[in-house]
Amino acid sequence: MGWLKLAVVGALLPAAFAAPQRKIRQSYDDEAKRAQAVKDAFTFSWNGYKTYAFPHDELYPVSNKFGDSRNGWGASAVDALSTALVMELSDVVNEIIEYVPTIDFSKTSTEVSLFETTIRYLGGMLAGYDFLKGPLSGIAKNESNVDALLAQAKNLANVLSFAFDTPTGIPFNDLYLGNRSHIDSFQGLATTGTLILEWTRLSDLTGNQTYAELSQKAESYLLNPQPASSSPWPGLLGYSINVTTGQFQDDFGGWIGGADSYYEYLIKMFVYDPTRFKEYSTYWSTVADSTIAHLTTHPKTRPDITFVAEYNGKTLIESSQHLACFHGGNFLLGGTVLKEQKYINYGLDLVDGCRATYASTATGIGPEVFGWNASAVPTGQKDFFQKNGFYITTASYDLRPEVIESYYYAYRVTGDTKYQDWAWEAFLAINSTCAANSGYSAVENVNVVGGGAKLDFQESFWYAEVMKYAYLIHAPEAEWQVDGNGNNKWVFNTEAHPFKVVG
Repeated sequence: MGWLKLAVVGALLPAAFAAPQRKIRQSYDDEAKRAQAVKDAFTFSWNGYKTYAFPHDELYPVSNKFGDSRNGWGASAVDALSTALVMELSDVVNEIIEYVPTIDFSKTSTEVSLFETTIRYLGGMLAGYDFLKGPLSGIAKNESNVDALLAQAKNLANVLSFAFDTPTGIPFNDLYLGNRSHIDSFQGLATTGTLILEWTRLSDLTGNQTYAELSQKAESYLLNPQPASSSPWPGLLGYSINVTTGQFQDDFGGWIGGADSYYEYLIKMFVYDPTRFKEYSTYWSTVADSTIAHLTTHPKTRPDITFVAEYNGKTLIESSQHLACFHGGNFLLGGTVLKEQKYINYGLDLVDGCRATYASTATGIGPEVFGWNASAVPTGQKDFFQKNGFYITTASYDLRPEVIESYYYAYRVTGDTKYQDWAWEAFLAINSTCAANSGYSAVENVNVVGGGAKLDFQESFWYAEVMKYAYLIHAPEAEWQVDGNGNNKWVFNTEAHPFKVVG
């Protein structure tokens, strides 16, 4: 198993919750046992959340307290729903769908992010509805709770829709619901371009096309960017947009946080409905070709590794993020649905590059931000850079899923079990580094043994993404699994909530 030397990696369940104490062994080479171990981790952290935090947004797993960074509506519960469904954890599913009808989406004391609320809450409820009205319909004990998922999704979208009341239809992201106001600021590429899948799915389920029209009007400014100088290469766009004029304000960007999921959703909209969104495959191919031609770089000390650079105009910035490491999976998805081997090959190279960031650290987990500019190596990292081809600029790990996500796509596309092994290694590393009193905590430094200080925060996407991808890569075949030949019946939103595709 490569760099992972320990034969036994601690107790999965560090506190006395319902699931029995057990140890995860490196020698687990059985898919069913691995899948069960991930399910046990989910159950442990769910029980911690339910005991100390529910119905608040997130668990503080070290202090056994809670936070409300996502509007105070129970973000972890809603984010956990689709994962509990694919794991077929009936009790957890029913606990969540009993709770969802009680949420009053019109009331919160916090600033509301349109983007985060869409991908977590709206996405979670729509995925739950698709599953419980479809292949997992037998799990719900009360059908009225299933219907409430769609009703609540409508309620939430209605509450949020004032964000689009702008001269262009490009929404403001940072909202105050009490007086229907917003923070007057530029809008981001991702926060504009990562609404279309969820809001279109809501329209298709309800028959009310207003939701789709709102998101698609905003998207139109991204598909036809102005001024032309905001796109240094075809399809690759700037970062910030003027809500009043629809004009881009810069030409900085990349496959990084704040821009990433706009590119992700181009191909996913085509997967969702290849008739209605046929042109989106062309937009995505343009982005993919520009990325390969212009953003591909290889570290001077490790030319075997492929990384995707950021850019400022046509100047490359040799830096990337854990957040960007979904791009390997996105290229693999695009390559399979478009039957283009060059995208598959490139996607696998990107998976290998992000794998290198995990395989090189003391914990076996990749850092939040890393770089490979040979003239900017930080003090004390020269030897590390020489050996590994990158250096660490932000060393924390926030329970992010992107590397395991790309392993998942790589396995589904190639069938090569090494990607299962890599995902298992990552899961073992996260389990041994991040396990805390009642859940799993973000950590301060992935390149010290034990991860350094625990930051006492468990993001809701731990349930939605890390647990789902780590489970699905070992789980049995099912219609919602990504299809390696590109014939997908479901498509995952950026928070890993699966939606039934049209047709």
